[in-house]
Formats: sequence, C-alpha cells, structure tokens
Amino acid sequence: MNKVSLDIIGLTYSESSTGAYVLILGDKHSRRRLPIVIGGAEAESISIGIEGTKGNRPLTHDLFLNFANNFNVRIMEVVINRFRDGVYYAMIICQQGPDLVTIDARPSDAIAIAVRVGCAIYAYESVMEEAGIIMDDMDETQPDDQDGEEEYINKVQGRTDLSILNLNELEELLQEAIDDEDYAKAAEIRDEINGRKQ
Repeated sequence: MNKVSLDIIGLTYSESSTGAYVLILGDKHSRRRLPIVIGGAEAESISIGIEGTKGNRPLTHDLFLNFANNFNVRIMEVVINRFRDGVYYAMIICQQGPDLVTIDARPSDAIAIAVRVGCAIYAYESVMEEAGIIMDDMDETQPDDQDGEEEYINKVQGRTDLSILNLNELEELLQEAIDDEDYAKAAEIRDEINGRKQ
C-alpha cells in the first residue's frame, strides 16, 4: 500500500469533546490534514515527547521505549493503517535483529513513541482519502491579509509545540501573549526565541 509521510502540525484542545484534544497531522507534500481526537494524557505525552522534557519518573511511553531498548528492539516507523467507523488504527514497525515485527497500537500511543525516537510517521493513502481533509496551509497566509493573519494567529495559539513555528510567527505570538497579559506564555515564547538566536 502507498504510504503518505506526515508531520505533526498542531495539538489543540477540542471544543466539542470535554477533556479531549485534536492532533493534526499533515501530508508533507500537500495540504491534506488528518485530525485525530485523542485523550488528555496522550496529548500531554506527545507534547512532552516533542519538547524532550524529562520527568522524575518515566511515563508509560518512556517505559515502553526503555523496555524496547533493553531487549534491542528498534522502533522503525509508525503507520496509521485503518479508519473504520470513525476510529483510527495504527501499527508500530519494530526491528529486532533481522526480524521485522508489527505491533497494533492506538495512533496517539504510536505517535507519542515516534516523537521520542524521532522515527517517521505515515498513513496509508486509503486512510488519507477516507478521513483526510484539505485545509488552507497556515504557513502560506499572506502578510497583508489582515483577516487571514488574525485567523492564523488564533490557530497558532492553540499549538503547544513552539518549535514548529518560525521567528516571525513567534514574535507575533509573543506580542499577543503580552497584550493578553499572559506572562507565563510570553516567557515561554521569549525563551524559545532566545534559544534560536544563540
């Protein structure tokens, strides 16, 4: 089956489901997006994995990786392989010695593991055709389009991963945080900007 290479575009709180988040994956070569509703714990784990934060004790996904590493199992890639009755299914492709092994997983768990090891994330073309949506690419918003710019900033504010934003986007987000007197968010954005300028 044809596989589509995906990036994590954003992670936002779900307005329609209490305590849920929407993970937005994007086709690297088109404007297709794959929105997946996930639980709060999984959203937190994905965010921690992206940021590379280490806690005092391992989370479940860290434990999985520690287990795999101790038994010389290498995580090769994750694939979202089915969409049935509104539910996504995924698999983790692992290698142990010469053997390839496929492990059934929820997409949220598979992606939480993928961001920790830096492996590729894919979806089968059939999943993209059935469940993917075409969205305006936020990164192509024209600077002189005020309405588009405001919508873009609103969408960006929902993102938890600052590392996927460019410096201009970070500067805009910083100004918004200052205007809103959200100084904790402003400090986080400022640290991200300063880290890139070093």
